[in-house]
Amino acid sequence: MADRLQAVKGMNDALPPETAKWNFVERRCRAVLESHGYREIRTPLCEYTQLFARSIGEATDIVEKEMYTFDDRDGRSLTLRPEGTAGVVRAYIEHSIAKSEPVSRWYYIGPMYRHERMQKGRYRQFTQVGCEVFGIAEPTIDAELCAMLAALLQDLGVQNVTCYVNSLGRGDDRTAYREALTAYLEGHVEELCEDCRRRLGQSPLRVLDCKVAGCAAVAANAPAILDHLGEASRAHFDGVRRALEALEVRYEVDPHMVRGLDYYTGTIFELRGEGGTLGSQNAICGGGRYDGLVEQLGGPATPAVGFAMGLERLALVVPGEPETFEPGLDVFLAHHGDEARLWALTTAERIRRLGYRADMDHRQSSMKTQLKRADRLHARLVLVAGEQEIAARKVALRDMASGTQREIAADDLDAEIKRSLA
Repeated sequence: MADRLQAVKGMNDALPPETAKWNFVERRCRAVLESHGYREIRTPLCEYTQLFARSIGEATDIVEKEMYTFDDRDGRSLTLRPEGTAGVVRAYIEHSIAKSEPVSRWYYIGPMYRHERMQKGRYRQFTQVGCEVFGIAEPTIDAELCAMLAALLQDLGVQNVTCYVNSLGRGDDRTAYREALTAYLEGHVEELCEDCRRRLGQSPLRVLDCKVAGCAAVAANAPAILDHLGEASRAHFDGVRRALEALEVRYEVDPHMVRGLDYYTGTIFELRGEGGTLGSQNAICGGGRYDGLVEQLGGPATPAVGFAMGLERLALVVPGEPETFEPGLDVFLAHHGDEARLWALTTAERIRRLGYRADMDHRQSSMKTQLKRADRLHARLVLVAGEQEIAARKVALRDMASGTQREIAADDLDAEIKRSLA
């Protein structure tokens, strides 16, 4: 018996009606992002591996354990993108965007790949929506991103949305904090997992992001980076908080929050909410500043900030069953006989050109079967015609909501449909 073909583990099919809910969420994301001046960018699914090692950080779980990496036919190491920012920054540098526009607001929606432990709403191929802003150093843009995301989530029906913020500082701030954190962690090294012990000398902040229970307990009592911020970093973070208050965004400061990517500097944030099938409050999206990344990858010194969120988790937290997001059919054409089927074929096409959704059954099905299909498709109107009706140039128009049916002249069909669907 041949092996059964099936999808790669963690890379799932999205079928109707689930895709209807996905499309709804994507449309709302695009609408909100574009209303804030963001334009779409599309980057390749794979990049040279060194891009992610240099940007995300070689000591991160993503680079060490989760990337899908392979050699191409030329022997170059390629990686399926595990996140979106690195590729967007590479495109920003490669196409010399800084020379043509002082501020760039870009967004993307597309698949990412990580070989990580699967759980509800987290898969090895996942769809991410994110945005990146290049060229703005002021704290107000950080707050505007948080406000935009909070408004989007609330618009989608997510409950109890709260924005959690922190600052990772910059330059000397990070150096001072790293020394204090390392000294603290070395006093608890026996309580740390093997990965955190190994990373302690190279990337101690990763310990704060570790989900192992012992490491999380140690991290809970670790020094807070906010106590080590310099004057400039503290002024920026205070500016973010003032802007959030002005925008009436509900927020909390989480002094132990870090992000799982090494390129973040300054403000970081995470939005959490409740709803759908995820239930209690969960992280839905996050982001922050990465003011040094463009220069680190070979571009000009450029302030930058952005966010990303997984659409799988977002769709789970949005209330409503997938079926409720499917658009209903405007008109279904039920027919009996060969001439009536040809009439339905041409009439359906004419109705579509009027801007309505129309469908028919191409099979030789009974009228009862066709009407059941119209009901399953949530058709608002059904046109019913047989050989005699076609010869007399008359059809029956049934309103599915009221159950009423009336006869109309074929010549009046377009006007009657427009009137009934108005």
